Amino acid sequence: QVQLVESGGGLVQAGASLRVSCAASGRTFRIARMGWFRQAPGKEREFVAAINWNGGSTYYADSVKGRFSISKDNAKNTMYLQMNSLKPGDTAVYYCAATGLYRNSAYLPPSYDYWGQGTQVTVSS
Repeated sequence: QVQLVESGGGLVQAGASLRVSCAASGRTFRIARMGWFRQAPGKEREFVAAINWNGGSTYYADSVKGRFSISKDNAKNTMYLQMNSLKPGDTAVYYCAATGLYRNSAYLPPSYDYWGQGTQVTVSS
């Protein structure tokens, strides 16, 4: 079992920056890939970014490419999402996810086995 805990969410104005973190614990040796998803009220859970744990390859949704940056610290078992130039459309609960396998797609929620409880990010206009 892997436990994931997000932190760093908050309320910011449009154009501001925010960094959210995801700390993994438990059987972290299982982790092959970690990612960030977000979900706004009335919408499906949406892919944001992902990173392969060993190779370091990254993946981004078109909506955040150029604004968000995903990174990791293997020694700390922690993943980060640096969010710049935030827009009101970025408002959502941001969820950390992890998988022990490289699934068919890094972009789909079913590809991930473990999930955190989420952290709220609200961007005002």
